Amino acid sequence: MSVIVGETSDSAFDTDVLQSGTPVLVDFWAPWCGPCKSIAPVLEQLAAEYAGKLKIVKLNVDDNPRTPPHYNVRGIPNLVFFKGGQVVEQIVGAVQKDILETAIKKVV
Repeated sequence: MSVIVGETSDSAFDTDVLQSGTPVLVDFWAPWCGPCKSIAPVLEQLAAEYAGKLKIVKLNVDDNPRTPPHYNVRGIPNLVFFKGGQVVEQIVGAVQKDILETAIKKVV
């Protein structure tokens, strides 16, 4: 079974992320971003490992310019953890899986 990281948009962000009953990790990314591409397989693994406990979605900053400024997204990849509609953790840059897991354990 392959778990695919979902996608969200400016218009769906409120429903997909802020109103989610499950903690959400939002990957603010862009197709031209090398580090964003390098972290994608790690996010896929984490989506599978934490299925049902954590939702992981990507937001393309080029296609969705309204949402990133609300969360001080200036550099990408920018990983923002939400719980109950609130930001609880934010990691900028392509980091190792263990750093992401430490942050995930704080929110699930």
